[in-house]
Amino acid sequence: MSTSESALTAPGKTTEKTVVNPDQHAAWKPRTNPWLIAATVALAAFMEVLDTSIANVALQHIAGDLGASNDQGTWVLTGYLVSNAIVLPLGAWASSVMGRKNFFLLCITIFTIASFLCGAAPSLGMLLLFRVIQGAGGGGLQPMAQAIMADSFEPQKRGQAFALYGLVAVLAPSIGPTLGGWITDNYSWRWIFYINIPVGILAFLLVTRLVEDPPWIKPNRKLIGKIDYLGLSFLTIAMGGMQIMLDKGEENDWFASNFIRINAALFVCGMIALVIWELRAKAPIINLRVFRFRNFAICCFLMALVGGVLNANTVLQPEYMQELMGYTATTAGMALTAGGIALVIVMPLAGFATGKISARTLAVCGFIMFTFTFRYAASVTNLQMTFAQQSMLRVIQMLPLPFCFISITNAAYVGLPKEQSNQVSGLINFSRNIGGSILIAVTNAQITNRSLFHQQRLQADMQPGSPGYQSHLQALTGFFGGGSDGAGRALGTLYNQLNQQALMQAFQDVYIELSWMSAILVLFAFMLNKNKPGEGPKAEAVH
Repeated sequence: MSTSESALTAPGKTTEKTVVNPDQHAAWKPRTNPWLIAATVALAAFMEVLDTSIANVALQHIAGDLGASNDQGTWVLTGYLVSNAIVLPLGAWASSVMGRKNFFLLCITIFTIASFLCGAAPSLGMLLLFRVIQGAGGGGLQPMAQAIMADSFEPQKRGQAFALYGLVAVLAPSIGPTLGGWITDNYSWRWIFYINIPVGILAFLLVTRLVEDPPWIKPNRKLIGKIDYLGLSFLTIAMGGMQIMLDKGEENDWFASNFIRINAALFVCGMIALVIWELRAKAPIINLRVFRFRNFAICCFLMALVGGVLNANTVLQPEYMQELMGYTATTAGMALTAGGIALVIVMPLAGFATGKISARTLAVCGFIMFTFTFRYAASVTNLQMTFAQQSMLRVIQMLPLPFCFISITNAAYVGLPKEQSNQVSGLINFSRNIGGSILIAVTNAQITNRSLFHQQRLQADMQPGSPGYQSHLQALTGFFGGGSDGAGRALGTLYNQLNQQALMQAFQDVYIELSWMSAILVLFAFMLNKNKPGEGPKAEAVH
């Protein structure tokens, strides 16, 4: 048994070796062109990632059509995210039971059927049930698509394949709100689910014909009876508590609410119990021992923050345009389109660069670019921004993403046995989704807190004795025709202007905070092993 294999073995457990002829496995190549395989699995993953973001803009329409409140409607998103987060890290275990290809096909089938049921749901309760099922099916699509790509390409070309996966993971959330708004405005919210059906059927047929499991992935039906029930229970408790806390925290005033405190306690206790149990279990449902490899552990941490930056940025700019610039959801989405085009151009270039430049160098350069782009965003954000300026800002903010995303994804696999590719893909995607959920909640909370701070600071200058305040009030009163009515309208206008300025400055503050976080990530990126481009370092287990 190799050093890397022994580092992943549970204490006191005899590992059933699936690698009989390492040389034969090292030379294995899929019979189909790897790029056809990559495009096929990317189609299924794109469908799932798009659906996650496309449903957000339709929540109000869904709630109104099904006779529910807006708060009740948000459970449509929360239920999906909870089940999705639970299934994400379970792909390796499921693949070991039924084979990766069969598990991938099962996920496509569940997701497609659940999409039809969501579109046909007659009530909110039924929709929530079908969304939970849909989230469970979608949870296996992203990590399995990434694992299939990783095994289908040689290490020297893996970065180019991950460029295609990067387009799925980054581009889909960008165009989702635009597409969702257009479908909802022109047809019905039900069609945001129905459009998954033809895509799911096509993906199923293509995967059936083109994808194959490598020889080191052997299904073992005996594992069904040996499922780690305690580990699965702890994972469900932890992810359910975390996702509900993050999604419902803002509307329940965070830790002032007993409901949020209970879910926070479930998350913390469930996560601690999960880690302790999985490290001691003989057949863990999640192999946390891969975190003994320092390079992989750093990659998961960095990917969590890359996912956080991506998701926070995708939420911040449309929110700014809608709340302060008066854009509709569709128009705000159109302003983000230029960023998507930039990604399509830059992502393949970043993938090509991974074969020439070390992952550590690319990651460092990417985070340095992030530091400056967020500083730039803070400096140019104002209430007079044009549509063209918003589009250009989105382009600039998207440019660093491919270099960080592809280099970290590529570095996560190096030095680990091929048999762990399912675990690696599941945990790296799990980290990205968790980071995205956390940073969205944190940035939204910061927008609220900093806005209140700036309101109080600006109100201190709006006193009757202030010459500037008096001059502006008199000018507005005259504009509205004078008298008591004009004075009342002038005060209302001043109050609205104060709130707008406070909210704008809050967005500027959050951009600056993100720039500081990116600067810190530069230091963490330097901790990655400096690999040989296309091959990667020999990872060393930390005991």
